[in-house]
Amino acid sequence: MVRTVSGVAITAVVASCLALAPGGLAPAAAQEKPSPGAGDANAIPVGVVYANLKPITPAMEFVGRVEAPERVEIRARVKGMLEAVLFKEGETVKEGAPLYRIEKPLFEADVQQAQGDLERAKAALDLAKIQRQRAQELVDKNAGTVVARDQAVANEQQSQGAILSAQAALNTAKINLGYTDITAPITGRIGRTAVTKGHIVGPDSGVLATIVSQDPMYVTFPVSQRDLLQAQKEQKITDVGSLEVRIKFADGSVYDQVGKVNFVDVSVNRTTDTVTLRADLPNPNGKLIDGELVRVELKTGAPEEKVVIPQAALIADQAGLYVFAVEDGKAVVKRVKIASGGRGADVIVSEGLAAGAPVIIEGFQSLKPGAAVRATPVPALGG
Repeated sequence: MVRTVSGVAITAVVASCLALAPGGLAPAAAQEKPSPGAGDANAIPVGVVYANLKPITPAMEFVGRVEAPERVEIRARVKGMLEAVLFKEGETVKEGAPLYRIEKPLFEADVQQAQGDLERAKAALDLAKIQRQRAQELVDKNAGTVVARDQAVANEQQSQGAILSAQAALNTAKINLGYTDITAPITGRIGRTAVTKGHIVGPDSGVLATIVSQDPMYVTFPVSQRDLLQAQKEQKITDVGSLEVRIKFADGSVYDQVGKVNFVDVSVNRTTDTVTLRADLPNPNGKLIDGELVRVELKTGAPEEKVVIPQAALIADQAGLYVFAVEDGKAVVKRVKIASGGRGADVIVSEGLAAGAPVIIEGFQSLKPGAAVRATPVPALGG
């Protein structure tokens, strides 16, 4: 009993769907030939596609994770009651946009108090200057003591220091007042808020919300040292940063943007013997999400012609994989080996099948080797 292969684990580069003639039929030369087995009344009707040569770019495939280049945790820097949450969760916020507002009256009062202390310090300095001048005049007239003059000088210097302290306190109060308006430090999407209006927040409140940048995005993935050295040797790669990167999502769909490797880690992980690579990809529509797990295709060479067939034509048994092909109006078994690099519904055949061979894709479930068949070309299932 045979069973069809519902999925073949294929890694590496992208292969496009089989190219058939207009209308989904086989090439013109093949259409002019009479259908094999057409004259046999007992022939089994089957649908075929023709193995085709396609340019395939050598590639390696890895598991990677999407990362935002910038990720900021929003925290309160002063303590107070939260007056308002000024953003909508999940929206894109611009750098400098208001996010939270903490009640201001206490901090405004601190500013006023610091301003008053500064004015008093300035007044004390003015008095100290006058006293120092008078003490100096008395000394000059031999009517005062040097000790009194020195004490007046010291008082003036202390008043100058008091002004510096008062000015610093005023600056701190103004900064704290500014912290009551919490704004976005970067442009990106903001997540859920951990607090709502009326909460008491402060430096110990933890993360209030998180902002992640959106465009571009990074994808990091580990590459074994062996694979990296082999690629450099076989493909004569001298600049890893020139390698193109494509990614696939969990559902098998291919992301429509191409990235470039922009970072290779400076050391090898001693536990896994892998090197971490990072690529940046455009994300204009926000399709890539921070933390998302993806498949990464790393192109490592120039395109090469390979035989491509639909994955649906593959059959598996204990001996391995095979397909039914049509020869002289009969179904024959072709044992095949599959190479990495398929895309969607297509697979690459490395051995066992020649380009142009008619491969049965419909009606093979009840076929036996040598059975007479009547073949009809059908549209291929594009990947």
